Amino acid sequence: MKIGVTHKLFLIILTAAGLAVVSSALIMQWSLSRGFLKFINAMEKTGISRLAVELEKSYRTEQSWEFLRRDPARWRQLVAASLPEAPPPPEGFDGGKPRPLPPHLARHFGQRLFLLDADRKALVDHGEVPADNAMTPLLHQGKVVGYLGLLPRTNFAEAPHQRFLREQKSAFALIAGAVVLLSALLSLLLARRLVRPLGVLAEATHQLAAGSFTVRVPVTSQDELGQLAGDFNSLALALEKSELTRRQWVADISHELRTPLAILRGEIEALQDGVRQPNRESINSLHDEVQRLGRLVDDLYQLSLSDAGALTYRKTGLDLADVLTESIALHRGEFLSKNILLEVALPEAGGASVFGDKERLQQLFSNLLGNSLKYTDGGGTLKITLRRESGIVALDFMDSTPGVPPSELKLLFERLYRVESSRNRSTGGAGLGLAICRNIVEAHGGKITAESSPFGGLWIRIELPGVVV
Repeated sequence: MKIGVTHKLFLIILTAAGLAVVSSALIMQWSLSRGFLKFINAMEKTGISRLAVELEKSYRTEQSWEFLRRDPARWRQLVAASLPEAPPPPEGFDGGKPRPLPPHLARHFGQRLFLLDADRKALVDHGEVPADNAMTPLLHQGKVVGYLGLLPRTNFAEAPHQRFLREQKSAFALIAGAVVLLSALLSLLLARRLVRPLGVLAEATHQLAAGSFTVRVPVTSQDELGQLAGDFNSLALALEKSELTRRQWVADISHELRTPLAILRGEIEALQDGVRQPNRESINSLHDEVQRLGRLVDDLYQLSLSDAGALTYRKTGLDLADVLTESIALHRGEFLSKNILLEVALPEAGGASVFGDKERLQQLFSNLLGNSLKYTDGGGTLKITLRRESGIVALDFMDSTPGVPPSELKLLFERLYRVESSRNRSTGGAGLGLAICRNIVEAHGGKITAESSPFGGLWIRIELPGVVV
């Protein structure tokens, strides 16, 4: 049989409460018996005081204890005269006066009395007297002439005492039972109250596992359960965003692949139908579309490797200025053909040392230079500066018009994002270049940001951790 969390918590709380109640009842019963015994002994000591006074009077009259040896009945008379009184009845019953003890109680009291002379020899006793038993000295003309004592009770032999204790213990048992029942009710309510948020979380988790990422749970407290509910909502929100991103990613990829494939299909069908002739121009058009499709597939492959952490990085100490110079040299001719002025400011040798992968950094610079070639108007400018700042190496790419709206600068590094006013499929790529750049920079422990360039275009800033050579 499967026991739920509610029943487990109920049993735990009830067990703890039951143990506490039972332990308290047992302790109270023990304390009652002990306290009642002390009370009876204390009440009987009042009789000892009266008997001591009577014995001292008799000694003054007789001048010795011989009268007790000659007449043992005299001892019983003195004891009877000094018996402790029972508590008075309520007002209206027998005038509310104290009553003498019942005969069986008086007999039990007298049997525990003992009397010793000045030399502590027994005059009247009922057994061996404990050495530590309290005794009342009897005085005559300032001298001790005897000792009077009472053996304390060790149990309740009388029926009234036993009946009283039974009644009190029964009352304690009834009270304990009532408290346990009340604890059971409160334990059940408390267990349900504590487990209710867990049930809500469990149901929401089932929905989340089934693909319903919009599910949320209410946060009703500030304790650990409330924190768990908040974390669940954060997880559900992250999964919802991830699912939306995945769907958008699939849609964008499908769209990006559909365009060059549609062009290729149209060109090939035109050749098949004889609408176009298989000349150099048509072949070049097909080749351009194939290249564009190949670049898109290559970019997707590189990005997927980077996201999965599968890109290989072979990092060594290198001068970033040398890597940048080699990358610029490969693209300088294209900048000249488009009449874009290149302004490059590099530090002295060794002034921009980093720990990185030369091949991946060249890929980074190639993407950034290629973006400037594609989106900078002819006759414009690209200014590149490299310098060391407070333990980091800062690299800036600032080009001229056209620019990017400030509201869209933070979106440039998103996959497949393109500013339609300046980037289109005829001149630009699929919008994956800057996403790949961000992954490469972050893999080197740096960061990349986009701002508006002072020349009216785009300003890409890269910061990488510098090393000392």
